Amino acid sequence: MSQKLESKMKKITVAKVVLNMGVGKSGEPIEKAKRALEQIAGQQPSPRMAKATQRDWGVHKGEPIGVAVTLRREPAIELIKRLFDAKGKQIKGSSFDDFGNLSFGIKEHIDIPKVKYDPNVGILGLDVSISLTRPGFNIRFRSKHKASVGGHHRITSEEAKAFLTKEFGIEVV
Repeated sequence: MSQKLESKMKKITVAKVVLNMGVGKSGEPIEKAKRALEQIAGQQPSPRMAKATQRDWGVHKGEPIGVAVTLRREPAIELIKRLFDAKGKQIKGSSFDDFGNLSFGIKEHIDIPKVKYDPNVGILGLDVSISLTRPGFNIRFRSKHKASVGGHHRITSEEAKAFLTKEFGIEVV
């Protein structure tokens, strides 16, 4: 009975979860989005600025038009469980890419468990991006001797689907 041993360098983990709310204008809508993200993540979100001026939409370069929050390690895993519950534990196969990332949207933030409706905030939608990693992936970011991640070490969409199905019990449709 020979058992295939998996290398510890092939172990997939959650690198980060990014929640993003693009509001499109500054002022009161940004403050509402900040309060909503803080309620969801339990962490202070950071503003995202407009890269260019769009006169038709009334947006100026450098003006805050969205907010985002990034979670890592244990808080990220706890949030992922709640986010998958909000999606009914079903994710489309087209939400996965070939580099170990998953992105999906939630139409109403109050669908997330432990998030209560606040009349001062209203109901907002958000985008969720989950990034998966393996040991050795940081070779892309180091300052000296940067290198790319080899093809055999990259996380394919099939491996990402299998990991999330095993760890979080989701169904890929």
